[in-house]
Amino acid sequence: MNLAPYIEHTNLSPTLTIGTIDALVEEAKQFGFLGVCVPPFWVKRARREIGTANIILVTVAGFPLGYNMTETKLDEIKRAIDNGADEIDVVWNISSFKTHLPWAKIEVAKCSKLAHDHQKLLKVIIETAYLSNEEIVQACKLCADAGADFVKTSTGFAAGGARAEHIALMKNSLPPSVGIKASGGIKTLQDATGMIEAGATRIGTSSAVSIIQTNQLLKV
Repeated sequence: MNLAPYIEHTNLSPTLTIGTIDALVEEAKQFGFLGVCVPPFWVKRARREIGTANIILVTVAGFPLGYNMTETKLDEIKRAIDNGADEIDVVWNISSFKTHLPWAKIEVAKCSKLAHDHQKLLKVIIETAYLSNEEIVQACKLCADAGADFVKTSTGFAAGGARAEHIALMKNSLPPSVGIKASGGIKTLQDATGMIEAGATRIGTSSAVSIIQTNQLLKV
């Protein structure tokens, strides 16, 4: 399996530096990764380093807890787009969802509209570690109805990350037009292939290079 076209080479560490961003982009070019995912502060730098390379630039909004005001998330999304982001991974309002308020869906719809008005894609991070299986199904249907392009498992900052059984559940709950991004704790080749086999169409990982190198060694 050629994994590189699935992978968003990710670094969302609070201590990363400009050198880390430059290395992330250079590794994406070297290994042919689909994209890079960087913090909002570094979007403009990453765009400059990507240049004309065919690499998707992804950033986050409402990260990592999701209970920001919707207006704040919309401002983050607009600024990210202005700085050169192609896709936005927004953390939805888990607190609102668990309180059974309609605002969780309204917020996703507002974020989707803003992204689509600028011909960009929106991924919604539902943080599966905090949800029951029933809630995962409900969350997927909500996000699809509200216009999300992808539903994403995790921020990587919760107690748990992506699980293959959750990916399979998401696949069965989403229309084929909505992608699935697995992220959080994907560190090995086995982790990545397991997520893809379960139905993930994107992989977000900070271990992309070691995963690809392991895969290359197995092909020799």
